[in-house]
Amino acid sequence: MRTAVVTGASSGIGEATARRLDRDGWGVLIVARREDRLQALAAELAHASFVAADLTDPDAPRRIADAVKDRFDGRLELLVNNAGTSKRARFGDEDGGYATVRRIMEVNFDAVVRLTEDLLPILRRSAPSSIVNVASVAGRVAYPRGGAYSASKFALAGWSEALQQEEAAHGVHVGLVLPGFIATEGFPQDDLTRDRPCRTGRKARGRGAPRIPRGAGPARRGPGARTQGHRSARPRRGGRVGAAVGVAAFPRKRAEQTNVRRVSLERGIAPEPE
Repeated sequence: MRTAVVTGASSGIGEATARRLDRDGWGVLIVARREDRLQALAAELAHASFVAADLTDPDAPRRIADAVKDRFDGRLELLVNNAGTSKRARFGDEDGGYATVRRIMEVNFDAVVRLTEDLLPILRRSAPSSIVNVASVAGRVAYPRGGAYSASKFALAGWSEALQQEEAAHGVHVGLVLPGFIATEGFPQDDLTRDRPCRTGRKARGRGAPRIPRGAGPARRGPGARTQGHRSARPRRGGRVGAAVGVAAFPRKRAEQTNVRRVSLERGIAPEPE
């Protein structure tokens, strides 16, 4: 049985990833702060166990590494670094200065580096293996009131690209996921859904129908594809629509310069805080 560690697994993309891996027969160690959520999820899955941990705690990486050794006999084929957080504020705002930047960097970047460092020897011994780091299109294009979040995801993207080249010789593949802005429990995206590029629309099935944010419906394949219930957002000139949802674009040139393989994940989910 192949084995995986998934962080930020109490909801959102982490939970969806854990469920998919379990369906595919993987043994999954799910990690997040909310123990009640982890316990409930583990009870639903066939091959899952959990570690409740704040990844910014000094001993969190060691605890997770010890759990991998105990529960997976020291083997690990996949690490999904998904846990993250965000706060919308201008840097000059009272609640948007250095303390906020430091906290977001600590969760979104430092904690990923620390956990990867502790699990990398196991991943090398288990090669071929993979690390998947969940960043964001905000890690390619920054936006106002999101400077701290963008900085953390830019850092994660750059580090991932370097790590991919460094670890190739050891049989450890490093993937980078760049989801678009998707409304979820931890990231409600209220500001974005009020903006013109993300304006909501009503389905044609009659009055009182729920308003569907752009990018919320399942995609259809083929040229000129539309998302269900609305027209998909058009990419900027010279760019392409973000991998996970049609509301954000990042420059093609910059995307093509990376050596990191983009990983497609299920639609309708986004990174959640632990």
